[in-house]
Amino acid sequence: MNDTKVRPVDETVWGDLETVFGTRGDAAGCWCQWFKLPRAQSDALTREQQRDRLHEQVTTGRPGVLAWVDGEPAGWAAVEPFSAYPNLARSPITRRRDDDPADPWAVTCFVVRMEFRRRGLARALLRGAVEHALSNDATVIEGYPVDPEVRPSLSAAERYHGTVSLFRDGGFELIRRPSATRAIMRRTV
Repeated sequence: MNDTKVRPVDETVWGDLETVFGTRGDAAGCWCQWFKLPRAQSDALTREQQRDRLHEQVTTGRPGVLAWVDGEPAGWAAVEPFSAYPNLARSPITRRRDDDPADPWAVTCFVVRMEFRRRGLARALLRGAVEHALSNDATVIEGYPVDPEVRPSLSAAERYHGTVSLFRDGGFELIRRPSATRAIMRRTV
């Protein structure tokens, strides 16, 4: 891949993050609020309200990393402590078990602009997400990817969690499979 840079988001790069999310498609309709709000509350928000919520999160914290390819905003990965995502605790896929670490950092989603797909950008984003978590004293990082080897027909939209091979290549190990196509993967430092 060409010159790729990945770093945590902050207010100074908000315009680039808006470019990555765009105005159409799944990312523009979610703004990484799906795991942060109960479904009814999330469904009641307009796209602008969801965007404004992410903007507030970027202003007050560092909820993810942004990637640029040759200076052009290209992709995003959301990564924060598990506790920042209340819906993860409610989901049968990601609900904590007694032997799970209480509050690992969680890489919940990836957004890559169409023209930058199939170039390895998700790998760079995952590396950046791990570095961001480690710089914030994370000792455990998790991902909740899909497995296209089990179901090759998974659409690009269904792959926003990342894939099992992406996380495996990033040093994560498979912890369990809560469903045929989903996995809990973990990296302990």
